[in-house]
Amino acid sequence: MTQSLPAVSITAVGVAALRAHESRRPDRLFDDPYAAAFHAAGSSLLPVAPGETPQGGLGALFARQVAIRTRFYDDYLLAAGCSQVVVLAAGLDARAFRLGWPPGVRLFELDLPEVLAFKDEVLAAQRAVPSCERVVVPADLRGDWAGALRAGGFDPAVPAAWLAEGLLVYLSREDAGKLLSTVTDLSAPGSRVSFEHRSAETRDGLLARAKATPGAERVTRLWQGGLGGEAPEWLRGHGWAPTVVSHAELAVKYDRPGDETLDGFVTAVRQSSTLR
Repeated sequence: MTQSLPAVSITAVGVAALRAHESRRPDRLFDDPYAAAFHAAGSSLLPVAPGETPQGGLGALFARQVAIRTRFYDDYLLAAGCSQVVVLAAGLDARAFRLGWPPGVRLFELDLPEVLAFKDEVLAAQRAVPSCERVVVPADLRGDWAGALRAGGFDPAVPAAWLAEGLLVYLSREDAGKLLSTVTDLSAPGSRVSFEHRSAETRDGLLARAKATPGAERVTRLWQGGLGGEAPEWLRGHGWAPTVVSHAELAVKYDRPGDETLDGFVTAVRQSSTLR
């Protein structure tokens, strides 16, 4: 594997390692049969300390969070009932291959060209076959990605389920608002969107803990905070009806108790349309 990846995309290799770790558990919350291959192919790109594993350092901090997050988004996308699914900054997400999609679903994956090239090389080596119609859209989310998405066959008149997994924290407040404004413009009534929500930046929050973890600066320096705790209010003000679920609630639901924080997820349904 010869490709190089942008710094922000290299973190996806680390997340793949956590998904592979979860998939090996007898009580796993999901099964990702491609995660180990992604990690193996990209492990040389990870600037990790010698001996660092999913059980230590940042891995220990994020392992349960990634497991709960992955399962939550799996359930969200399958329950959305939309024939169009859009995964923003798709990275090494393999839901087009590992989930049991109903007939007629078209799943769009947006990311930088080099990320998608890396991903497709690994998937080809695994002889992976998508379980829905998969459309790869090379695009920079800081540019005209809406045009690229439309060119790929996306229909803004049809409700879509949007996923921004692990994305907004890497964006400034302005860029996060711009991204979600574009999502709003492309969303017919009945569309859905989901992403991580942090109700407060407290000393015991996940981000604060990560910043205090030795060696974590290589990741935490990339974080810009996104909308912070204002996401539900932003969504309400732009024609969405949001709901928030906490990690604590999901930990009980998935039987994964632990040291809970105020972190969680927001999911919203489009109530009105401002299509242009």
